[in-house]
Formats: sequence, C-alpha cells, structure tokens
Amino acid sequence: MNAVTHPPTAAAPTAPDAWTTPTTPVGPVIPVTPGAPAGPGAPAAGAARSFPDRARGVLPGLALAVAVAAVATVVGQHAPLVGSAVPGAIIGAAIALAVKPGARLAPGIKYASTFLLQCSVVLLGTQLSIAEAARVGVASLPVMLGTLAVCLSAAWLYGRLLGIPRDLRTLIGVGTGICGGSAIAAVSPVIEAASTDVAYAISTIFLFNIAAVLVFPLIGHAIGMSQQSFGLFAGTAVNDTSSVVATATTYGAAAANHAIVVKLVRTLMIIPICLGLAGLTARRQRAEPAAGPARPSEPALVGAGAGVVSGTTASASASTSARMSPLRVVRLVPWFLIGFVVAAALNSAGLIPSGSHGPLQHASVFLVAVALSAIGLSTNVPALRKAGPKPVLLGALLWITVAVASLGLQTLTGTLG
Repeated sequence: MNAVTHPPTAAAPTAPDAWTTPTTPVGPVIPVTPGAPAGPGAPAAGAARSFPDRARGVLPGLALAVAVAAVATVVGQHAPLVGSAVPGAIIGAAIALAVKPGARLAPGIKYASTFLLQCSVVLLGTQLSIAEAARVGVASLPVMLGTLAVCLSAAWLYGRLLGIPRDLRTLIGVGTGICGGSAIAAVSPVIEAASTDVAYAISTIFLFNIAAVLVFPLIGHAIGMSQQSFGLFAGTAVNDTSSVVATATTYGAAAANHAIVVKLVRTLMIIPICLGLAGLTARRQRAEPAAGPARPSEPALVGAGAGVVSGTTASASASTSARMSPLRVVRLVPWFLIGFVVAAALNSAGLIPSGSHGPLQHASVFLVAVALSAIGLSTNVPALRKAGPKPVLLGALLWITVAVASLGLQTLTGTLG
C-alpha cells in the first residue's frame, strides 16, 4: 500500500466485501464508516441495505463495464495478439476522459474492478493440473525460481533508483516475474493498489508482451535453441499466458506445449508472493500510525478508483496495533487465492470435465476484460500523464533483465541447447 495514496490511520481490510458500497471513485474523497453506504438517498448510517437495494446500486456501473468488455472482446477476436483486456482498459479510460462516470455508476464499477477480478483468478486455477506441473521436471525449476527472484529484486532496485512509487513498482515487478495481468489482478487487492497504478502496470506489461512475441523467436533461431529450451525460455521470460502461447507457437508446436506447462507452474508463484505481500502490508499498516507524514520521495498516483476511506474506527485502530496472531495470519490469506488452490486441486483430481476447460478459460478471460474495463472507467487519466515515462522504463529494464537471466540460468543448468 502506497503511503501517500492511503492515509496512515486507515485500516485496510484483507478482502473486500463484494456487495459493500465502496467509496465513490470519482470526485472528492468522502469519509465513511463501516456499514454506512454513501450517496444520495442512502439509508441512515449503520442501516442495513437489502440485497435488492445493493444489487440495484451495483447494476448500472456493472452493465457499463460489461458493455465495454463486450466491445473489447470483439476487438480481441479480430486482433488475437492484443486480446480483450487491454482494449477494455483503453476504451474505459477514453470514456472516463471524455465523460467522467458519476456517483450512480461508482458502486458497479468498483464491484467489477475488484470482485470480478478476483473471480477471474479463481477460474485460472481450473486450467492447472498439479500432476502435469510436477512432470515439468526438476531441471526447469531453477530457471523458473531464479528468474522470479532476479525479477523481483530488480524491480525493487530499479524502482527505487527511478523513484517509482512502491505499489506501481510492485505491480510491474510481479506482472513481469509471474504471469502478467493475472498476477497484477491477484496482487492489486492484496496491496490495495490504486486503479491508476493497475492501469499503468497492465499497459506496461502489454507493451513488452508484444515486443517478446516479435523478438524472442528471432533470438531463439539466432542461437539455435531447441524446442524444449525455447519453451522454457518463453515460459519464464514472457509475461502473459496468451503471449507465451503466441511466442512459443511461432517457434514450434513442441516449444508451445512445454512453454504452457512452464507458464502454469510459474502461475503458482502467485500464492507465496501474495501471502508475503499481505504480511508486509499488515506490518506496514501497524507501523504507519507512528511513522508520521508520508515521505515525499514516493509520490502517489492517486487514481479515481483508489477507494481511499478517510477516517477509522476505534476497533480498526486496535486491530492494526494488535500483535500478529495465528488467526490474523490466516485472515491475511485472500479468499480468491484459496479458491485458486481449490480449483487447481479439483482439476488435478479430474473433477472438472476436460470439456469445460475451454468455456472456463473463456469465462476467466471475459471477467478480466470486464474488470479492466471498469479499471479504465475509474482511471484518473491526468494522473497517468503525471507519472511520466519512468514506469515504462522500469518495464523495459525488467523485460531485458528477465530475458538475460533466463538464458543465463539455462546455460548454467545445462538446459540451453
């Protein structure tokens, strides 16, 4: 959580309630208290809202996000390399720039950009077979784990040197090191990243996915990589799953099959990374009340969907200062990561029919498109301009670093050939 984006006194929940009316993502920040919905005509503070009322509050913004995602899906069908997620974010941002969504659309947009994004992570687990992942072999694990360690370390170092805010460099780092948009989708609610950071990270990752599809096959042919070696290279050095498939398929069918398995194993790294970030976030929240004002060296990219809640309750303050207990550790685990593991276990046990894998994958892709369309709709475009070119430079440096690390580790482990 960026210290400037979120006030030091705010206690952040570990998992958002999908039907809780969020802080209005446009206009000024409105102080609210838990259980008190905001907006014109809202019930009195503390009054419970019925399910139909909550649904009516969510539907307008959700319908707009779904409509934008539908258009983006059509674009993705005509340009498979682009996909549907990035067009959704771009179209949504264009709408937000032209006509800022009002308070009536805010709950649905927030719902789509958080809960549906988390649901897409759960569906991603239905594509993973634990048994198949085990067959990837011990030889590939040093390359996968090594490139991840190099990427995350480089993201911290380069990001600090470039003066990039903590949340943004974290998102670009995990997006590059693990699995692009899916990793960003999993990590963003854990660290409570602003929508502007999410949109910028997604755009940066997409840019270098395209570069990988065009450049990596040329590198493979130039140094005479085998199909399996290039599959390992693509699976560890390309970010998004669709781009991994596109890159490896260009090289050969055997490379594509190996790259997909490597990529799915790499996806499992979402779990320990999110748990680690959840622990760091909770620790930071406990330390912030005594830390004083935020440091000016980490400016915030305050997005329209940042969801900042001003003020806190006595019980929330007590919870942040409480000593970490086993129960609090368990509560740090986001529900969608548990869902991801359960889905992967069900798929590995053969309880998910093979015929449903395609529809589930399409559903996951569409949910990501809806969520990123909502993020685009809630994005503060002027804040993106203020961020400047440094985040893109960070993405470029990480892209090169991970590619070199993958080739270097393959050379050291004797898998390059």
